[in-house]
Amino acid sequence: MRDNLSPREQIGNLSALPASREFFGKLRMAQLPNNGSLLKTRFCQARSLVILLLVCGTTALAQAQQPKFKVIVLAEASSIHKPFVDAAKVWLAKESIAGNFSIDYIQNTEKIDGALLSRYQLFLQLDYPPYAWTPAAASAFQKYIEQGRGGWIGFHHPTLLGEFDGYPMWQWFADFMGGIRFKDYIASFATAKVNVEDQTHPVMRGLGASFEVEREEWYTYDKSPRPNVRVLASVDEKTYVPDSPLKMGDHPVVWTNEHVKAKNVYIFMGHRGEHFQNQAFTTLFRNAIFWAATS
Repeated sequence: MRDNLSPREQIGNLSALPASREFFGKLRMAQLPNNGSLLKTRFCQARSLVILLLVCGTTALAQAQQPKFKVIVLAEASSIHKPFVDAAKVWLAKESIAGNFSIDYIQNTEKIDGALLSRYQLFLQLDYPPYAWTPAAASAFQKYIEQGRGGWIGFHHPTLLGEFDGYPMWQWFADFMGGIRFKDYIASFATAKVNVEDQTHPVMRGLGASFEVEREEWYTYDKSPRPNVRVLASVDEKTYVPDSPLKMGDHPVVWTNEHVKAKNVYIFMGHRGEHFQNQAFTTLFRNAIFWAATS
């Protein structure tokens, strides 16, 4: 638009815009006075209104944009892992905006059934144990995984497999995790190096050959899940600081079970909220979300 156009000409040009055509059509119906000062004032007011309408329209469009995928998060309301869950919620809120996905939270399995799970492309088991599930929830989740109705990411607590709090071990879930049973854990915590075994897998992209995890309570199992899963990373027990006698030898900590249709990844690390200050950990988490949620 040229600076030397008259107010009438400028109104004519602005009214050619699709968003303002109707507004200026009505404006032309009214007789504009010849007073130049008054005309300029009305023009400025009209132009400001059009700009406001365009900005509001763009904002409304962005807010109405459909998310790329929907995530259901199963997380306990209060437990020893609450600091990790709370930190995860803060991090996920930011990531959902940046990545354009939506998140809903549930605190137990009472609402889980096939109808609920059908609305989500990703099931995130955030430090929730593999026991005390309702029969309906367990059945719906099993179908969700076996039939590939969505993806799954589990953090830390899902491998607490055995008899706990009066509940029997969920054998299907134990098999899903590679046929393992929980044995022990490093209660005093240890910092260690995690070796990336499969740098070609999308979940491990950008992590390099290894990364450090500070102060975890590394679980041990009755055996390695390696024969039954695809191991993506393992902890180097020789790097424990402080050292611990609780060692497995072969000790996977990130893996995926390729015997089911659902994209899935288990990430052992997940006891402390401070993990979200570790760039390697958040990269791993982000990679897992976008890999598991997409078919």
